Amino acid sequence: MAQNIKNKIFDYTAAFTVLLAVFVCLVPFLYILSQSLSSNRAIISQAVTIYPIDFNIEAYKVVFGDASMLYSLFYTVVLTAVFVLLALTVTILAAYPLTKKRLKGRSFLLLMMLFTMYFSGGLIPDYLNVKNLSLLNTSYALILPGMMSVYYMIILKSFFQSLPEGLEEAAHLDGCNELQILLKIVLPLSKPALATVSLLYAVFRWNYFQDALFYITEQKLYTIQLKLYNVINLSQQMTGENVNVNLPSEALKAASIMFGTIPILLVYPWLQKYFVSGIMIGAVKG
Repeated sequence: MAQNIKNKIFDYTAAFTVLLAVFVCLVPFLYILSQSLSSNRAIISQAVTIYPIDFNIEAYKVVFGDASMLYSLFYTVVLTAVFVLLALTVTILAAYPLTKKRLKGRSFLLLMMLFTMYFSGGLIPDYLNVKNLSLLNTSYALILPGMMSVYYMIILKSFFQSLPEGLEEAAHLDGCNELQILLKIVLPLSKPALATVSLLYAVFRWNYFQDALFYITEQKLYTIQLKLYNVINLSQQMTGENVNVNLPSEALKAASIMFGTIPILLVYPWLQKYFVSGIMIGAVKG
């Protein structure tokens, strides 16, 4: 009886904690969404909370009518897709060999990679490196510098090492080489890890704008986040200077933020089906 009471208390506490975390994460999103659907008068008077006041979609009409905003969104989608594909490929090719004990210098290579997690050259050397490689004002400047995360590589490496060795041994007996084992056995069984790393890379590339801010000056190469940064920053500068010409309304800024946020949120449900347990059940037969 006492154990059941303790279990119920734990379950209720865990459920309350999860609901509280959901509430904390959801309220800011609902607030921005409500602002984007409210009138500027209601926003300035601070009447908007988590539901719209004076409901209208005029801000979204302006955002979707802006050709440069739509172009930046499409460009960012393509850039993110290419970045994830290349980054995932490089990460896999780095993680898989490091799982092999017969790889000479494996510990040294891993140590050199781990070193870069804690020490870096800094912003100025990074900029000079990109400049000397003639990558300024190119899409390559937004892809190559961050194409592999050592932390994500370690995640994949740990997952690859958890796979039963019997699978690879059986594949070797059937005449498969290392590339065939990787493509036909390891990767199909690693969908949860690959989906997780892909999602992390996609979120990083979608949300990160500082590299575009430093390396890109041509508007045709602006990512959607840099576009939003310029809109909000311009609005704040105009407000500080008491200039009202072409000042974006609060609803318009909120609609622009939602415009750049919702696409990446739609990726989560699509990848959720790969976050499953028990994928290895029955993979090795006695």
